[in-house]
Amino acid sequence: MKTIWRIPVLAVAMAASAPSQWLNYPTAGLPRTPDGKPDLAASTPKTADGKPDLSGIWLPADGRHFMDLAADLKPEDVPYQPWAKALAAQHEEGVHKEDPLAQCMPPGVPRVETHGGHLFKILQMPRELVMLYETSTNDVFREVFTDGRPLPADPQPSWKGYSVGRWEGDTMVVDTIGFNNRGWIDTEKGRPQTEALHVTERFRRLNVGRMEIGVTIDDPKAYTKPWTVKLDLKLVPDTELMETVCENSRETEHMVGK
Repeated sequence: MKTIWRIPVLAVAMAASAPSQWLNYPTAGLPRTPDGKPDLAASTPKTADGKPDLSGIWLPADGRHFMDLAADLKPEDVPYQPWAKALAAQHEEGVHKEDPLAQCMPPGVPRVETHGGHLFKILQMPRELVMLYETSTNDVFREVFTDGRPLPADPQPSWKGYSVGRWEGDTMVVDTIGFNNRGWIDTEKGRPQTEALHVTERFRRLNVGRMEIGVTIDDPKAYTKPWTVKLDLKLVPDTELMETVCENSRETEHMVGK
């Protein structure tokens, strides 16, 4: 049975639905070995137009990037503006009392894709990708339009931003702007963002069971230059998403951070 992983630093009251009857239902169209198990090493599936099919239910290979998006980088590879470095230190010392997740707010991008223990589903359609996320707060959806439209010139700041995508060879490149300045980029480090944030994600499916996302953080108001990380994902077959609901955040007043 799949379990919901709760981040211990977030004192959030949550409720998940009862285990679904579809948790062990076979994923249609998935290649299988002779014993009926999913063949996760099989070649990358393709859509009718020959593009890689990113569809499936995915899980971060580990939870390190949820806590520290720059876990694989050297400290100097994340070049803070002075105010952003001070605010990140304040967030970390504060034991996440100010973390939006502790207030039932949704995680932004790319934090929502690093959420260890929480699955997300990609539905690939001819003119958009739809992403459905389990989180430790509430269910979150995201649309990535691939119909050629430009990013909005004057976006209304939001938690998830506005996303458009395009193919570069076998890589889906997604640009997202229009974030608010309330989100955190990661959890333990509490790195801040501003409304100038531009996130570029490069989705590349390596085979049936593996996908990687190259993520570039470009926020000139918070960091002196862009910085890039790589996320590894694994396919979770023969299951479905579960509902997650953040009922309240009344425990935050008991946090003892500075």
